[in-house]
Amino acid sequence: MITRRTFLCGLTLGTLSAPLAGEAQPGGEIPRIGVLSSLSRGNPPETLAFLKGLLELGHVEGQNVAIEWRGAHGQASRFPALAAELVQLNVRVIVATVPPAIQAAQAATKTIPIVMVTPSDPVGLGFVGSLARPGGNVTGLTWQTRELVPKRLQLLKETVPTLARVAVLWDATEPARRRQVEEAERAASKVGVRLQILEVRSPDELDGAFAAMTRDRAGAVLIEASSMLAANRARIADLAAKRRLPTMGWFGEMVDAGILMSYSPSLSEQYRRAAYFVDRIFKGAKPADLPVEQPTKFALVINLKTAKALGLTIPQSILVRADEIIQ
Repeated sequence: MITRRTFLCGLTLGTLSAPLAGEAQPGGEIPRIGVLSSLSRGNPPETLAFLKGLLELGHVEGQNVAIEWRGAHGQASRFPALAAELVQLNVRVIVATVPPAIQAAQAATKTIPIVMVTPSDPVGLGFVGSLARPGGNVTGLTWQTRELVPKRLQLLKETVPTLARVAVLWDATEPARRRQVEEAERAASKVGVRLQILEVRSPDELDGAFAAMTRDRAGAVLIEASSMLAANRARIADLAAKRRLPTMGWFGEMVDAGILMSYSPSLSEQYRRAAYFVDRIFKGAKPADLPVEQPTKFALVINLKTAKALGLTIPQSILVRADEIIQ
């Protein structure tokens, strides 16, 4: 099995090469892609996957395509200014990775194509008219959170059969995320758990949220998607460990940081497929005519080191379904 670590070891940015396939912008400049994401570029698996996807289609950063990377560093309020900056740079396409970034890009331009990567409900959030016929200047991929939240709760319940109360941690500065909480509320009775909904608006509120979990005797934590919570995943893992609370995250890198488990579409695959939309747009396709793709690959990632620290034995029925196990 190829894990994120294998991928990172097998692919180095300095050796990427491929036949040139980009078309120059007016004035002889190579086309520019704007990437609007939660975190700084660094070399995370998703960044590498996006570059690999471009490479497979003949686009090499620094040779026949330029990329303007802009990260909000976990602060969703920064996205409007970053989106406006990319518009001023006259990029050919904007790749917006999370809902607040998509919203900011959509507000900043009605003409530059926008490729979205991980929205859970792009129709409900007003990003596209429909998955089959997006309309406007936005297309890309959807995260399909509505189907995933019940699955995450079920996995928590299977992992901790005595689980009766689950704390749901969500970021109220991203109101669109409320839909995920509503999905959890609808799924809770079917799974056989009660929920404790805890909203936070900044990292400063995390300690208070975990103190509330202890007071109300939560038995596990479901962490909803958020730029701020992603940026603070290591701190969340530490707070949960101190209270011996199993945690469920929404993407694999949270498990690397100490979260117990995650179940999600493959983020790397989503980013790799985003390159396909960029390529189609470079070749003249209109976003309105490119159907939104739903994920086809999902991954269950488990951190056994965290489980051991919690004194928790992961059932064999869960382990055999894991796509990656961190020892």
